[in-house]
Amino acid sequence: MTSELLSFTVLGSATPYPSVDNPCSGYLVSGAGARVWVDAGTGTLAELQRHVRLDELDAIWISHLHADHSADLLTAYYGALYADIQLAAPIPLYGPPGIADRLANFLTNTSTRSPVESAFAIEELHDGHRARVGALTLTSRAVSHGMPAFGLRVEAEDRSLVYSGDTAPCPALTSLADGCDVLLCEAESAQVPDSGEQVHHTPEDTGDTARAAQAGKLIVTHVGRFLTPQQAVARASARFDGPIDYAAPGATFPVA
Repeated sequence: MTSELLSFTVLGSATPYPSVDNPCSGYLVSGAGARVWVDAGTGTLAELQRHVRLDELDAIWISHLHADHSADLLTAYYGALYADIQLAAPIPLYGPPGIADRLANFLTNTSTRSPVESAFAIEELHDGHRARVGALTLTSRAVSHGMPAFGLRVEAEDRSLVYSGDTAPCPALTSLADGCDVLLCEAESAQVPDSGEQVHHTPEDTGDTARAAQAGKLIVTHVGRFLTPQQAVARASARFDGPIDYAAPGATFPVA
């Protein structure tokens, strides 16, 4: 594993379903010996194992329960309990309210509840939730996605990474990202649901949020299929004049 004080590896960044070379949303955040799987979208468990086994994780953090951010928790459950993994204790899992029952309902087809707590020590997120994972501090804020959803700030000493999850522009995310070294922010597209409610960032919104938060660097992710990564970066750069990159699958970014 990396010896960087704080870094993250992109396990996948596709939406709303994986492409042949890019799983859905998932990141391995590493720092000072701690390893956190942030979002478990479709296909990310396979990529995770290039870097760390399930029984070597220190925690899992899930932004919201759409499948492109959480579906691989289902196969992780089987991997943790019924294969070659021997857990010393259930893996700490931080996720939105109701995550335990959602998993249990997916994993059973009988009247007996699936024992998800055997694999995961589940703690529900709330606005302002804080957790300590090794030397990492994880702070979660409720964001605007039309369902319970959270953004994440990871801090290690004087370094900070903020991940938007899925959200429309909102004051909570801007506040969470205030002065961060790296903002990993979705840039879905200009499209919104038929209701007219905006639940994602456009690339321009991504640039605006990075500028308002005075982020040191912007990395765009979760780019919709109507855009290329290059288009998303170019559009975000019209609103943010700091360094910008794209969360390419397999890439590792130091937070400095």
